Amino acid sequence: MIKKAEFLISNTDYRKCPPAGKPEFAFIGRSNVGKSSLINMLTQSRHLAKTSGTPGKTQLINHFIIDDRWYMVDLPGYGFAKVGKKLKAEWEEMIKNYLSHRENLLATFVLIDSRLDPQKNDLEFIRWCAENGIPIVLAFTKADKLSRSKVQGNVSKFLQATLEIFKEAPLYFITSAEKQTGREELLAFILENNQEFYKKD
Repeated sequence: MIKKAEFLISNTDYRKCPPAGKPEFAFIGRSNVGKSSLINMLTQSRHLAKTSGTPGKTQLINHFIIDDRWYMVDLPGYGFAKVGKKLKAEWEEMIKNYLSHRENLLATFVLIDSRLDPQKNDLEFIRWCAENGIPIVLAFTKADKLSRSKVQGNVSKFLQATLEIFKEAPLYFITSAEKQTGREELLAFILENNQEFYKKD
């Protein structure tokens, strides 16, 4: 499904991002949610996005070009990264500017750790996206770490919590980088949106 994935550019300013002529999908989540692992699983490339046990490793807007047709974007995490207030505020500003101004951004995948009860900072970020008209899709990560019924229970709890923000719960995927779970479904969603994007030309 993905034949070629290459790192393109890192930025702190959305105005310096690649030209907006191709569809774009961003990935964001709390620090240590498994974002880099998911990106590497989707692209079948072990080292495309740098994985780390240290929260807050991604500090820039990282663009990857996929099959010369679309962009995958790795955004800095939010939450408990051990960084100072000033840097955290700068990251927030950078992320919000990017999400608000990038006109070719078709969806932002918000990654949620499927092992946890609903987390306040996930819901706060999703609320901000809703208030600012940013289209989101949920991707629950690390689904191999618990039993299927436990994962489903946690997903249901989270979706229930989103009903305080939306009339209907957002579209979601359940994933595991370890087991390749959700890869085909997630890429099929991206492919469908890409086709719609190119139809408009």
